[in-house]
Amino acid sequence: MNIKKAVVLTSGGMDSLITTAIAKNENDEIYLLHANYGQRTEQKELDSFHNIANYFKPKDVMIINIDYLVQIGGNSLTDKNMDIPKNELSDSVPNTYVPFRNGNLISIAASWAEVLGAQKIYIGAVEVDSSGYPDCRKEFYIKLESAINAGTKDDTNIQICTPIIDKMKSEIIKIGAQLNIPFDLSWSCYENNDIACAECDSCLLRIKAFKEAGIKDPIPYAKPIEWS
Repeated sequence: MNIKKAVVLTSGGMDSLITTAIAKNENDEIYLLHANYGQRTEQKELDSFHNIANYFKPKDVMIINIDYLVQIGGNSLTDKNMDIPKNELSDSVPNTYVPFRNGNLISIAASWAEVLGAQKIYIGAVEVDSSGYPDCRKEFYIKLESAINAGTKDDTNIQICTPIIDKMKSEIIKIGAQLNIPFDLSWSCYENNDIACAECDSCLLRIKAFKEAGIKDPIPYAKPIEWS
């Protein structure tokens, strides 16, 4: 019997939480991959990853350190001398974009998938209702999948799965609600480790999505939020 195996990139954020749930439903075995890269909320995201892993009980987990992204810099998530944008959702790419981070992560996932004999890699990228990061575009993953299969063994065939890439954030939340996923397992804030700031673009997108979905977000915020 051909066992369906998948490597899932699980950051600890809401999109990766729902993607992990989808991957769990679509495969016999899932393997969760998490990266510490020197981001401001590294410990909180790692804690969220452990909570997600405990909930879904994957076949195995891998936690990697790619803090060379701090040395590369160019973004406010790893460079504390740069200010994270507050109370605005810009039409341009914000400085919270970590250059080619998802390309780095998919490459590592491909290495692990080839060793495991996994047929799929899942990533919770969102293109249509997001911060506009270039490495969240559908076109990027189509081309990257071709590159992976060109650069692996002839009997390796890996599919990159982006099940929520065309979804609005509110739709993603509704999917999570239908799957009865506890949203408090996830963390989205770029700024704080204990109480979400409610001001960074990641918080703003999350709050907006929960409001549009008609669901109250269970995580704590630094200021009162009107959910209705």
